[in-house]
Amino acid sequence: MQSRVLGWSRSTKRLVVVALDVVLAMLSTWAAFSLRLDTLHWPVGAQWWVYGLSPLMFVPVFIRFGLYRAIFRYTGQAALMATAKATAVYGMLLLTLLMAMQWSGQWIGVPRSLGILQPLIFFLMVGASRAFARFWLAGLSPLDRRDQSRFLIYGAGTAGVQTASAMGIGAQSVLIGFVDDDPTKVGRSVNGVPVFAPSRVAGLVVEQGVTDLLLALPSTSRSRRKEIIESLRSVPVHIRTLPDWADLASGRVTVQDFKELEIEDLLGRDPVPPNTDLLARNLSGKVVLVTGAGGSIGSELCRQIAAERPRQLLLFDHSEFNLYTIHQELEASCASLGLVVELVPLLGSVANVQRLQEVCQTYRPDTVYHAAAYKHVPIVEANPAVGIDNNVFGTLNMAQAAIASGVASFVLVSTDKAVRPTNIMGASKRMAELVLQAMAAQAFPHGTMTCFSMVRFGNVLGSSGSVVPLFRRQLAAGGPLTVTHADVTRYFMTIPEAAQLVLQAGAMARGGEVFVLDMGEPVRIVDLARRMVELSGMTVRDEATPHGDISIAITGLRPGEKLYEELLIGDNPTATAHPRIMKAHEHYLEWPALDLQLQILRQGVQADDLSAIKAVLRTCVHGYEGESASSES
Repeated sequence: MQSRVLGWSRSTKRLVVVALDVVLAMLSTWAAFSLRLDTLHWPVGAQWWVYGLSPLMFVPVFIRFGLYRAIFRYTGQAALMATAKATAVYGMLLLTLLMAMQWSGQWIGVPRSLGILQPLIFFLMVGASRAFARFWLAGLSPLDRRDQSRFLIYGAGTAGVQTASAMGIGAQSVLIGFVDDDPTKVGRSVNGVPVFAPSRVAGLVVEQGVTDLLLALPSTSRSRRKEIIESLRSVPVHIRTLPDWADLASGRVTVQDFKELEIEDLLGRDPVPPNTDLLARNLSGKVVLVTGAGGSIGSELCRQIAAERPRQLLLFDHSEFNLYTIHQELEASCASLGLVVELVPLLGSVANVQRLQEVCQTYRPDTVYHAAAYKHVPIVEANPAVGIDNNVFGTLNMAQAAIASGVASFVLVSTDKAVRPTNIMGASKRMAELVLQAMAAQAFPHGTMTCFSMVRFGNVLGSSGSVVPLFRRQLAAGGPLTVTHADVTRYFMTIPEAAQLVLQAGAMARGGEVFVLDMGEPVRIVDLARRMVELSGMTVRDEATPHGDISIAITGLRPGEKLYEELLIGDNPTATAHPRIMKAHEHYLEWPALDLQLQILRQGVQADDLSAIKAVLRTCVHGYEGESASSES
């Protein structure tokens, strides 16, 4: 019977629930009259109006509070709170109506207290109906108290067994079995729990009502984890992974304590071990300055730099909150790891030339990682002068301050959006690259000691503005997941891997290089959205599956957004000593020509003249046309 009900269309389910609530409203009205009048009630006169108006009042309120969008077999405390709020609003409306009719001398025989008593009884009935629906539709009877969470553990090794032990199997969960790839374990049991082959998972979900699959594979490579997760995509089960070992050791772990899959498990690859000599070359015992230290990339650079034991780590950021956060985090981590690093939080903007000169002259950094930038494409598109001032002239300011104070190594954190950009943000980052390329080319003959280099890469997972946290929030809200275009693709890399490669690339620089990180294969964003829905134990609602749980909405390309990102302007990258770092050979402007364009650009920024700004970008930046991304194909 449950399967037949679950097979109904969404509209049918909603009609049934509305009809049920109407019946409950009638019953609660009858019960309220009977309790108030202390006799079994039969409506007469104006009392009939209460029976008729109650559904007309509560249905719009319940719709407004989203009570008929809920999936009842997944309802919980949040749904109960929403029901309570909706019923309270309905009750206030009903009480107001009853009092108004009493004062006007109408509806004789209808007590005003009915406006309090009826909504209370109605709430209890509605709440009980939702609780019963949840138990019944999930195959759970409140009478036999069968457990709500029925799960499998993927991995019958030490981690899996310890996980099962730490779970404290009992009132909250039922372990159906282990799943393992090892044929010598399949068909046997561990502490009385059977071990199944991976091919049995889909059948167990149907036969045993499995709701969760917990990955207990701490030593498995990332590529193998990805293969396992991909093989389970079509199975309607919520996949999660091990919590921290400290939590397991506490013996108080429940299914809810397991972590959602990291996006690295869906897209990631096995990292290449870092070259320790490269990492330490520009860091160990040095004074290192990181601009944008509180940002996504900047903060990870700081974490990895601190591990290499610099003498001083200068944290520069214009956001007081971000600066405070990373400073506190680094102080705590250095103390726990026994790292003796002097951390200096420096508040300021790269647009402030005097502040940059003051910092560089005071602390005399050996190495600078310039990660400060405005990077959100639509926001920079809407604020072009500010974006140019920060990204282009902020880089120029920092570079000039570095030269003046004798900085040995200057590394610009760039982006794949700088390649044939269709937006001002990408064009501003290419201009920043051109500034450093030109300065490197004209400066070295004059004997400057500053080595300039740039490191270009694509999207990093979990950064501010990243699509992954957005999708998670949208999943939690019940959807839809929003994708700007069905064909939009992006390169992805984890923040730790990107930061590690930036540090190593900077150490290989000899002057003026544009390093490009190997980002792997590009990913269609709509495919990423689909994977996240499926691996959350839900189904995508589309034309093929109109009764699915979560829809994916195509919203249209944003201003300046590209369908496809590129990492190279030319086609002649050169390999380096690191397998995931390439060196690009790209055209740049000589300093005199670029300096003239920068003067014109500065005037455009000061006058907030968009046409002048775009004219300079079109002149200097290869591929930039200053047109809407909607014209792309």
